[in-house]
Amino acid sequence: MLHDPSHHTPPPQAVEVQLGAADRDRLRRLAGELAAIAALPVHAAKARLWRQLNDLQSARPMVWINELCWHEMNVDDELTLRCEHPWARDQERELRRTLYQWRHLPGDMVIDDHLASPLMFHSTDFGIMEDVDIVRTDDSSDVVSRHFKIQIRDEADLAKIKMPVVSHNELATELHYQAMCATYAGLMPVRKVGQTHLWFTPWDYLIRWWGIEEAMLDMLERPELVHAAVERMVDAWLAELDQLEAQNLLALDCNNTRIGSGGYGYTRALPGTPFDPAHVRPHNMWGCSNAQIFSEVSPEMHWAFAVQHDLRWLQRWGLTYYGCCEPLSGKIEVLRRIPNLRKISVSPWCKTGQLIAQVGGDWVLSRKPSPAILAEDAWHPGRARAALVEFMEATGGRCHVELIMKDISTVRYQPQRLWEWEKIAMDVAEQFAR
Repeated sequence: MLHDPSHHTPPPQAVEVQLGAADRDRLRRLAGELAAIAALPVHAAKARLWRQLNDLQSARPMVWINELCWHEMNVDDELTLRCEHPWARDQERELRRTLYQWRHLPGDMVIDDHLASPLMFHSTDFGIMEDVDIVRTDDSSDVVSRHFKIQIRDEADLAKIKMPVVSHNELATELHYQAMCATYAGLMPVRKVGQTHLWFTPWDYLIRWWGIEEAMLDMLERPELVHAAVERMVDAWLAELDQLEAQNLLALDCNNTRIGSGGYGYTRALPGTPFDPAHVRPHNMWGCSNAQIFSEVSPEMHWAFAVQHDLRWLQRWGLTYYGCCEPLSGKIEVLRRIPNLRKISVSPWCKTGQLIAQVGGDWVLSRKPSPAILAEDAWHPGRARAALVEFMEATGGRCHVELIMKDISTVRYQPQRLWEWEKIAMDVAEQFAR
């Protein structure tokens, strides 16, 4: 996601990085640990399994964990930052989190044999930020409750949604790259990497500006206004995509890049043809979309007010992923109208029997077990296992499945719960190997 409706993202600054010896030594020590892990042959084996999954030739279910409540994860100071320079602290945070996940909850995690240095570009916002009241239950958590104040009431308000402007700060890119190369010299190679997968979700934004009840009623009472709003959001995203492509800022995501709300994007179907390694185009990549707020919207309205508009975006990509938290079990025929659809989200609210019967092995099922089991007063590993086994048994061996634990708001400050869930999930995955 290039934007966050909660705040304006500042443009990158071209600043030369000069680290003290202590910061440099800390980063090199962590990168040395990561390099030793990245050299293990297991990563090539896991990448092959992910590729088989996404090519609809799966050998077993795949397991991955993301969207952790990192503020609850620290054990024995494994995540405690010790660097002083802001640039070094950002580097240290990512290194420590990657090492932590590998040690405690790797699932089918794949670690690259290089470090990525991002192209330092900036995209202006959509011109409108959420106006919101926030309630917190844990001051150390970024998971909050929001009450959105209405900003779109009529057609004139649609002009608040602006077309983004993309600009690449090439000097900032080079300075960041050189700093990484100098810091990690002799340990891991550094590669410049552009924008990989794009999280496309017009309704996640619109609902923050429109209001939930108001938007639902307007689909009935003022459908023309709703269609116009969605079209303007798609226009904005496409304007941004066109600039990313024109400025050569895109990068392949058929690797250990997260796709949609699911797992990795490894596949032999991408980058496809035509392909120029020096200039990646959208058709070489994965696309995605969702309409999470449409959980209780009929299939006909889901098509009319979401998917129909999304097709202008989705048709640009080589393969596509659809869905997130919204239950899709009653909307499979709508999804069959999406070109190059390869993966769909199977949220905890799906009627899984109905969905499995309709989909079979046509697409990858990105199953999202409920993270609520990690948040209860007591931890019940037996129930966690039973939920995974129940779903896999329901597939009858017909489906291609990834088990993605995500949206983890809390583990009640007991990270061992998540460590154990990972071991259970991997055991179940082996149990249901083909």
